[in-house]
Amino acid sequence: MLADFGLPLFPPASIMSSGMKITRLLALTFTLATPFLPGVDEPTPGLIDSHIAARSGGPLAPRSDDAEFFRRAQLDLAGIIPRGSAVRAFLENAATDKRRALIDELLESDEFARHWSDLLSVELLKRQNLGKISRKEWHGYLFACLKKTPRWDTMVREMVTATGRGPERPAMKFLGAGGHRRMTEDIALLFLGMDLECARCHDHPSVKAWTQADYWGLYAYLGWTKAATSSKDKKEYLVEVLGKTEIEYQSVFESVSDTTGPRLPGLREKAMPVLGEGKEFSRPAENGLPPVPKFLPRRQLAIDLTSPANLAFARNSVNRFWARLLGRGIVHPLDQVHPGNPPSHPKLIEALAGRFIAKGFDLKWLLRSILLSDAYQRSSRLPAKTRSVEPRSYRAALPRPLTPEQLLHSILRATGNLDRVKALKADPAEKFDRKGYFTGSHRNLPGSYDEIRAIFIQTFGRPPGEPETEFVPGLNQSLFLMNDRLLLSWLEPIEGSLVHRLAALKTPGAIAGELYLSVLSRLPDEVETAELENYLEENHRRRAAALGELAWALLNSTEFRLNH
Repeated sequence: MLADFGLPLFPPASIMSSGMKITRLLALTFTLATPFLPGVDEPTPGLIDSHIAARSGGPLAPRSDDAEFFRRAQLDLAGIIPRGSAVRAFLENAATDKRRALIDELLESDEFARHWSDLLSVELLKRQNLGKISRKEWHGYLFACLKKTPRWDTMVREMVTATGRGPERPAMKFLGAGGHRRMTEDIALLFLGMDLECARCHDHPSVKAWTQADYWGLYAYLGWTKAATSSKDKKEYLVEVLGKTEIEYQSVFESVSDTTGPRLPGLREKAMPVLGEGKEFSRPAENGLPPVPKFLPRRQLAIDLTSPANLAFARNSVNRFWARLLGRGIVHPLDQVHPGNPPSHPKLIEALAGRFIAKGFDLKWLLRSILLSDAYQRSSRLPAKTRSVEPRSYRAALPRPLTPEQLLHSILRATGNLDRVKALKADPAEKFDRKGYFTGSHRNLPGSYDEIRAIFIQTFGRPPGEPETEFVPGLNQSLFLMNDRLLLSWLEPIEGSLVHRLAALKTPGAIAGELYLSVLSRLPDEVETAELENYLEENHRRRAAALGELAWALLNSTEFRLNH
């Protein structure tokens, strides 16, 4: 913490008025706060693999083949399966460093920035549309952050401190209009891995380390924040008004109350500055907005939370991004980071957290390091003579369901309809009845990409407000993929579609190759080619329909629906 090193708890007024960035304050503590990193010269992918191997408890799965790796990396970084032609080119590429080159190319692509904007938005907002910032503004902000060198600590500070002023205005979407309780619980959950909701009324009943004081200490940073509308531009802003320096709270099981000032869970209470009367504000009230206090608790929270001295933030960040790529966290579940739920690989998470700090919280560096490791590139096929493996061992890659967006975009690319559907715009004269579409009373197909996307999110995603961390398959999802009129329409032989391309090919071998590369991102084996040839022979009088049925079968396979 800044105060622990004898540094000011908040920027002096002269610094605040000059617009000095919080990052410059953090730089003052960086060299003091960075932990000792044993073996710091060892490449990070090798460090990851040595820790995984040391605790494997059995044989490791072989390295993924090129097709398996290419599809997995493309889905994880770009959010969509690769084009069939790109798969073929990758398989034919003899370069020894082609996997590293692919990772670097994807990390710098617009597809990466778009896909990870979706992922971060879903994780941070849980598909809720809160506040006055539009989805378009919010996604534009995330996209811009991810296109450059994304510093995760900087992004979090901007989201926590956002007032609505300046170019970071869209970052205000995170805190939105959810109220102090939601702010408190989301910050604890997303940035510290602590589900403190139960600690609002009493100490947590099942996690001894989480106390009611932890909840209200975090709340104390946020209690001054409120929404206010400017009389000048009519825009909403998140302002901080001068309030009590301590929060009073009482357990439902106690008859007396207690107090706390701002503090991070498990750490000491922050000393609050004492400002003389008439010296409390750095900016007077204007245009209906209240005066700006010199001490801003939310700004202090951003400093304390993302400080290199706060290893809990770095550990949690590493854990969540690791889980995004490998299917589960080193600490799992992700919202249960406490002493009673130790990490599967404690030395690994400490080492990665330390290096993440040393690299300036560079998100692309972290993702690249994980993707280059054998732990990530391992096959999902089990090791020889092995029937099962513990997921926490990472001995084999964990198959993961596609997100609603990944599934939609991958189906569209596989069927050759991506560009056409993305160009669809809603007709203002026609109102699409989504509920009627699901019940069958509305026979028209959705006429815009946005409506199609909403259908996939409703079918394959979680309800707004629920985190999308665990996948629970449902019968309705399988029925949708098998029978939905929209999806079946994409298997018609319209010009440019997959079925149209297949119909132009002459031999079963050519058809099988194009079909499997386009849908499953791999070449078919001899048995699969023979089965396709037999099916086409049996249905030679209805060849176009048979080709659509073959594509339908692959789209409904577990192999297509999972990132493996």
